[in-house]
Amino acid sequence: MTITRFLKPIAALTAVAAVAVSSLAAPAMAQSGQQVSRDERYIPTIWIDPDGCEHWVMDDGAEGYMDARKTRDGRPVCHRNVCGVVPTDQLFATDKSAISASGRKYLESFFRNAQARAFIITGHTDSRASDEYNMRLSKRRAEAVASVASSIGANVLSVNWYGERQPRATNGTAAGMAQNRRVEIICVK
Repeated sequence: MTITRFLKPIAALTAVAAVAVSSLAAPAMAQSGQQVSRDERYIPTIWIDPDGCEHWVMDDGAEGYMDARKTRDGRPVCHRNVCGVVPTDQLFATDKSAISASGRKYLESFFRNAQARAFIITGHTDSRASDEYNMRLSKRRAEAVASVASSIGANVLSVNWYGERQPRATNGTAAGMAQNRRVEIICVK
């Protein structure tokens, strides 16, 4: 999805919102004794940072306001290019965070050939253990993958871990749990 295609529906709302904001802000500021320029327009928009996350922006050209755009459950809204999803069963033994020799070779090759400026690495688990335990395990595994990336000179922007909190499939079947045990590698171009 391109940023332009995403922002086109917002562009129509921008003009309406800018008029509404400036017409509401002027009387309130005038009552408070502040000087208000009729040329001042606050333009709401969405800005997408280099790693693909959205921010709401209210800008008047000189001074503005920006905040991360989040879903109702508090997660950032991001358009990330997930360029690699590696089932952790291929990299790690059960309940371990040390990468196997074949897993290390695979990851080194991946990071050398991905043609990305940087990487964001996220770890995930199935739901078989406690949430607290799964958070620790996904952290150790994500950090192990990031360590491989760093060892060959790949730029790692961040390492995140979610335990069982962001499943791709049901945890009610063996096949679903296998999909949930994964490390996602997000390429930042």
